[in-house]
Amino acid sequence: MKSVPTIDAHHHIWRLDDLPWLSGPQVPRIFGPYQPICRDYTIDEYRDDLGECDVVKSVYVQTNWPAGKGYDEARWVQSISDATGWPHACVAHVDLASDDAGSMLARLAKLPVTRGIRQQLHWHQNPQYRFASRPDLMNDAAWRRGFAKLADHGLLFEIQIFASQMADGARLAKSFPETVFVLEHAGMLEDMSADGLVLWREGIHALADCPNVHVKLSGLGTFVHACREELMHFIIGETVAAFGADRCLFGSNFPIEKLWTDYATLYRTFRKAIADLGDREQAAILHDTAARLYRI
Repeated sequence: MKSVPTIDAHHHIWRLDDLPWLSGPQVPRIFGPYQPICRDYTIDEYRDDLGECDVVKSVYVQTNWPAGKGYDEARWVQSISDATGWPHACVAHVDLASDDAGSMLARLAKLPVTRGIRQQLHWHQNPQYRFASRPDLMNDAAWRRGFAKLADHGLLFEIQIFASQMADGARLAKSFPETVFVLEHAGMLEDMSADGLVLWREGIHALADCPNVHVKLSGLGTFVHACREELMHFIIGETVAAFGADRCLFGSNFPIEKLWTDYATLYRTFRKAIADLGDREQAAILHDTAARLYRI
């Protein structure tokens, strides 16, 4: 493969003590049994995992510290970045429906590494896949008042939703055209039935019709618990056809995907899945889109 400088736009590092969903009793989750990652995952281990994969920069995405600790998490990430130079950007957490959402966004925006916010909105009929308390939180008036303040600080929003929520997601993006959106995990395709694929495709195209929405090609092994080139090729092909390469970007979702693969295998498989694209399109997906969106 031709060497291309790559930005990993989605990874996590963590201290186990700060993550009750990891340190407590295991409960079923989307990605299956997770005992192997129930430990500290440091920036040093992450960089060792990168090996010789041409990754030159990275973006940390929040890991759900306890309620009210979003600023503490972002400040800790800032300290790691100050000490090591990695990660190069941080997507922090704020409960946008909270009374203090505006002040929290202002505090987070003052941290040099902060580039955006993720509040996970995905809801599914299967409780194992469910995170948000309701499927339509993004339509709530109080939540939208908090969301509107993102633009005051030039922060992007990472939107994590299932296909059944994508119509609402598209309406949200059209209501806030000045805010940059990044769709997580290519829309979390979990239903590969004929009906499921139709719903996902319709949702992807509805979101692609919003010029302020981009899509992160990450977490593509989440629902099969494996690193599969044919699945990557399918999801990436459909997504790039809808959005264009200039609105798509690579992310590893490490160490979650470390449950079933290693970084080199994930990266090599991803590169094979985009090999039929032109050099400029590959460079956009691997580097240029993320560099532009996260200003790194």
